[in-house]
Amino acid sequence: MLVFVDTGLLLSCFDDEDTARRDRARDWVGQCWQRRCGRLSTQVLNEFYSSARRHFPQAITAGDARAEVRRYQHWKPWSIDHPTVETAWAVESRYGVNYWDALIVAAAQQQGCELLLSEALPHEQRYESVQVINPFTVGPERLDQSPA
Repeated sequence: MLVFVDTGLLLSCFDDEDTARRDRARDWVGQCWQRRCGRLSTQVLNEFYSSARRHFPQAITAGDARAEVRRYQHWKPWSIDHPTVETAWAVESRYGVNYWDALIVAAAQQQGCELLLSEALPHEQRYESVQVINPFTVGPERLDQSPA
């Protein structure tokens, strides 16, 4: 089962203000690494770098943020191309989500992901073949279940 990881989950791995949230995020990301099922997009990596430097400058240096982005290249980040934009426009129109979130859904669909870990989209919402899971509501044991 492939799992698309949204920016918020990656950022939460560095949130030392909320250790329970940080630990849950690290559990999810750790399971994605262990199972080799994590996927993301260049959009997510760019948002991660920019937001990590802005929101967590004490927790992650520019060099460490760059190293994280480089490390996530192993997750085969999806590059946003024209077919992905077309898919995002369809998601935006059909479901009424904002364009940036629709790009996330489209990238997850393009990679064949069954789950999308995100707080930005409604928990358990299905966008065709992709189901959103709020990673702070459900733990990584969800990976052991069949898709709903």
